[in-house]
Amino acid sequence: MDGNTILVSGLPIFYVAMGAGVPVLFVHGNTGSSLWWRDSMDLPGYRTVALDLPNFGRSGPVPGYSAENASLETYADYVAAFIEAMKLDRPVLVGHSLGGAVVQALVARRPELARALVLVDSAAPSGLVTPAERHPAIEMMRANPAVLAMALKAVVPSMTDDAWFAGLVEDAKLMAAPAWIGNAEALSRFDLRGKLSGFKKPVLVVWGRKDVIVTEAMARETVDAFPKARLVVVEESGHSVMAELPAAWRKMLGDFLTGLPE
Repeated sequence: MDGNTILVSGLPIFYVAMGAGVPVLFVHGNTGSSLWWRDSMDLPGYRTVALDLPNFGRSGPVPGYSAENASLETYADYVAAFIEAMKLDRPVLVGHSLGGAVVQALVARRPELARALVLVDSAAPSGLVTPAERHPAIEMMRANPAVLAMALKAVVPSMTDDAWFAGLVEDAKLMAAPAWIGNAEALSRFDLRGKLSGFKKPVLVVWGRKDVIVTEAMARETVDAFPKARLVVVEESGHSVMAELPAAWRKMLGDFLTGLPE
C-alpha cells in the first residue's frame, strides 16, 4: 500500500492506495483516518483508495473551520475534488459514521460521481444530534488521551487487534482542534431528508447490532431515503465492522461489489 499526498483545492490530502480496477474510495468517520480501512484495502480486481479527510490525520486543516460554520458539505466538496484530482472513474463510495454522511452529501448534489454507495453505521439523513451539554466531554477526549482511548473502545467493542487499535488512537489525536466541536455541530445540523431519492444506484447500508451511536431506526431511515438500498445487520459488531470483524466485512463488501452492474 502506498502513502501519498495530493494537493486538492489548496489543501494537502493524504491517502493510501492499492491494486487496480474499478475504484473503491473509503471515507472514514469522526476522529478517524485512512488507517480505519487497513484491512479493507486488499480487494483483487479493484483500485482501493482511502483518504484522510481535511482536518483529520495527515491531511491539512480546513481554513476557518469552526463550530459556527462547520458543515459536512465542506468535506463532501473536498472529496468530490479529490475524486476528480485522482481521476477516479465513478468510484464506489464507502463511508463510515460521519464519513457516511459526507458521501450522502456528495451524491445529493453530484450523483454522477459515484457508481454505488456503502454506508457503514452511518449518520442518518436527518443527522446525528450531540447536545451542547456534551461538548465538555468532547473537549476532554481531545485533551486527555486516556479518555479518548476509552471513547474509541466503545465504538469497536468486538475489536481484538490491540496494535491496530493503538494506531487508531494515535491518529485520532491528529484531528484539528476546531473539528472536535465543529464536527459535532455539523452532524447536529446535517439534514438531507427528501434530497437523496435522485440517487438511483445500488446502496448497501450496514449496521452493527451492538452500535452505541447509531440506532436501528437510523439505519432504516437511511435505507428508506434511497430508491435502491438494502440493509445488512451484523449481529456481533458494534459501530465499526471493518475494524471489529474484518474478514466478515471483506466478504460482505466483496459480494456487494461483485453484484454491481457494469
